[in-house]
Amino acid sequence: MSTSDLAELTGHVLPVMVFLIMITIVAEIADMAGVFDVAGHWAARAGRHRTWLLWLLVVALSTVCTIVLSLDTTAVLLTPVVIAVARQVGVRPMPFAVTTVWLANTASLLLPVSNLTNLLALHRFSGLGLTLHDYIALTWRPALAAVVATAAVIAVLHRHDLRGTYAIEPPADPHDRTLLIVAATVCVALGPAFVSGVMPAIPAAVGAAVLLATLAVRRREMLREVTVPWLMVGAVTVLLVVVEIAGQHGMHRHLAGLTGTGTDAADLWQVSAAGAVTSNVVNNLPAYLALERLTIDDPHRLVALLIGTNLGPIVTGWGSLATLLWRERCRRAGLEIPLAAFALRSALCAIVVVAAATTALTL
Repeated sequence: MSTSDLAELTGHVLPVMVFLIMITIVAEIADMAGVFDVAGHWAARAGRHRTWLLWLLVVALSTVCTIVLSLDTTAVLLTPVVIAVARQVGVRPMPFAVTTVWLANTASLLLPVSNLTNLLALHRFSGLGLTLHDYIALTWRPALAAVVATAAVIAVLHRHDLRGTYAIEPPADPHDRTLLIVAATVCVALGPAFVSGVMPAIPAAVGAAVLLATLAVRRREMLREVTVPWLMVGAVTVLLVVVEIAGQHGMHRHLAGLTGTGTDAADLWQVSAAGAVTSNVVNNLPAYLALERLTIDDPHRLVALLIGTNLGPIVTGWGSLATLLWRERCRRAGLEIPLAAFALRSALCAIVVVAAATTALTL
């Protein structure tokens, strides 16, 4: 790579990596403060002893968490809370665990901060002269269709598990009230901040700084428990560099036949399908970068690609980082995931959700 190529890639990737680090710090301190624990137990109490209502509240919680705090937060921090709450109220935890991992991916289209691929796409949207509000105007219909379709698939596949009632309403564990209030306020405030048009890394950094300062004052000994995903940051950076180098050596010419060149409905379907399949083969981040240049600077083709790379990679365990992290969290929680059955059901969900979102985009 030439110096100018490296500088351009750095300008493209650096804000994404900064955001990933800062939002991880926010999410980890929010978890330590008990935000997710309190939210999960609130859902258990608000479910009125009906399993299906508790599940709908988990759907809403997973969706909001993914949209505002990113898909990795839902997969890593919300999943163990949901599993624990399901066990405590005496219902089967599998439908609730599946809900978090599927929605961690399929609800990650609406805002740029919801998925790292969206943040990478902001560079292309800005180059087309489009603002954040233009981005949301293009994505809100597919995003809504994806969430509704995901919930519908889960409701059908797990209809027997979601019947019945539960009798136990476990109280939330005691938490530092001040830290809890500050963390919850930061999480709520980040939503409007992320749609204000400011570079997402900036409000994420401010939120991380506020929470680190509060934690230092209230529970200084817990600061060493805040971990930064340096390995993930390094792995993602290496993947992006490798894809960029491969693109300069002709990879895009070999991939051009996968996505077509037009902007009608059939071409948009082809783009989203190519994104979904490629993401399940190699991982959604390199898949997005490899196919991004083939969107021919059309915003609808770019959104179609995001539909494929965001919503589709739930079939293979490596399709997205969120799925990898989710499986590890389930293992730690003692929840065994039957891989073959999970992959089959995930493939059904991916087909339905990508189809629903692409249809919403083309209407």
